[in-house]
Formats: sequence, C-alpha cells, structure tokens
Amino acid sequence: MKKRYLVIALILLSIASLFIGVKDISPLELFDLTEEKTQVMWISRVPRLISIIIAGVSMSIVGLIMQQLTRNKFVSPTTAGTEDSVRFGILVSLMVFTDASPWLKLLVAFVFALLGTFIFMKILEKIKFKDSIFIPLVGLMFGNIVGSITMFFAYKYDLIRNMTAWLHGDFSSIMKGSYELLYLSIPLVIIAYLFANKFTIAGMGEEFAINLGLNYKQVVNIGLIIVAMVSSLVILTVGTIPFLGLIIPNIVTLYLGDNLKKSLSHTALLGAVFVLCCDILGRLIIFPYEISIGLMVGVVGSAIFIFLLMRRKAYDR
Repeated sequence: MKKRYLVIALILLSIASLFIGVKDISPLELFDLTEEKTQVMWISRVPRLISIIIAGVSMSIVGLIMQQLTRNKFVSPTTAGTEDSVRFGILVSLMVFTDASPWLKLLVAFVFALLGTFIFMKILEKIKFKDSIFIPLVGLMFGNIVGSITMFFAYKYDLIRNMTAWLHGDFSSIMKGSYELLYLSIPLVIIAYLFANKFTIAGMGEEFAINLGLNYKQVVNIGLIIVAMVSSLVILTVGTIPFLGLIIPNIVTLYLGDNLKKSLSHTALLGAVFVLCCDILGRLIIFPYEISIGLMVGVVGSAIFIFLLMRRKAYDR
C-alpha cells in the first residue's frame, strides 16, 4: 500500500467527517455559515477530527513500539495491561484527590501505566515459554486482574459512573476545551521517530544491541515511557480504543517488514485512516444516533486479532 494512497484517503475521510452529524452542514455553504453552524464546526467537529487523527496516529505508533521492544507481534497496550493500569490510575486520582485537575489525573495515570507496563515486562523476562500467542494471553490475564481491582474499588467507593467515561472510547463528547491534552502526544510521536532505529536494534535482543554499542535499558525505558504517556493521554481524553495498537502495526508489517523507521509513517497514516473509518461508520449506521468508537474498533479489531492469531498458528505449523 503506497503512502500517497493513505494520504489521499486521510484527506477525503477528514473532509467527510466534518460534514457528518445531526446538524446538517453542506460543503457548499462552508464559506457562508450561520453563526450556529460556525460554532458547531469549530467547537465540535474540528476538535473531534483533530482528536481522532491524533489518537489514531499515536496509539498505532505506541503499539508498534511495544511489538518491537517485546519482539512479539501480539503485544500492545491492550494486551500488556497498560490500558487497564491507566484506568486504575484514573480511579486512584478520583479516590485520593476528589477535585483532581486533568493534569493531576494525567500524572497519576501515567505513573500507574508505567508501573503496569514495567510489571508486564518483568513477567515477560521470567517466562521461559515465549510463544507468540502465549505472551499476549498472559498480558490479557494481567490486565484483567488490574481491571478487576479497578472495578472493585469503583463499586466500593461509588465511583463506577465516574469511571464509565474511561471504559469505552467515545468521540461524541469531544469539544473545544476538552481535548487539548492530546497535543502532548505530538512531541512524543516525534521522539519515537527519532529513536526508531534504536528501537529496531533493541528489538533484536539485549545481547545483540549491547554488542552494537546501544544502551539497551535506556532505549527500552524511553520506549515504555512513550507508551505509558500516550496511552494515558488518549484514555484520559477519549477513552479506551481497544486493539488499535495491535492490528494496525501488524497490517503494516505484512507489506513493509519489521524496520520500525520505514514503517512508522505508514503505521501512523493507516491508524488515523482506520479510526476515521470506524468513527464515520459509527455515526452513520444508526443515524442520528451513533455507536461509540470503542465498540466499533473493538468489534472490528477483535475480529482482525482472531484472524491474525489463526494466521500465525497456521504459519507456525
């Protein structure tokens, strides 16, 4: 798949996204909008489009980083307990700091995400049977344990309604003033690009990387920090978008190979295009109502995940 086709698809879908909604706005009246339609466009639809693109790009890239560092195509924030740890961190911030600001929630969520991801990596080091399918299943079990603890305390302290916003991804509530934290993902994505070659070398194994003069642990830690921070930013702003960081890097790897720097831009573009497609479909299927992005990506993503598992199982045979 050539990059220019992805760019064209992204532009066309972005334009379509701006004109889909309960409030009918035609492209022909773009330069002659009423005050009400202007507010709808700039307060709701443009912020929604920006958040979709940033979330799609950043979550796809951190999924690619995790797969590279763990040397496993089925590891992502969804299957490594990272997203569950973020939700646990958000809950703790609500329990301890009643009127926590978004910045404080982000800080606590980031600490828990980083801790959860490091725990998963330590579990990974202890596992001798490093089967490509077994590892993500361990991650899912670890995530379910963290998720169960989160739900227990949410029920115990009557915070289950507060947690609902972070259980399922949803762009319908994105408005001007509620999504700007996502801009922090942009410098993190740039850092990921600058470290792409080092991540690729680190993905070849610790001994090999050290022999090439790479500070292996430092590079891995930088990668995990990027993963934890981006996951925290997206979940805190949009909610959980399951399997996105798993399926997009796998699709790109099928036709570009494992070189991270070569596949990074393709992964970013395909991630944005995929989330845009799911969001537009979710808004059209039961129009004027809409299906949340978490459900849309979850259904499509889980189906692709099962296909990839079956494909890998058949290939291993």
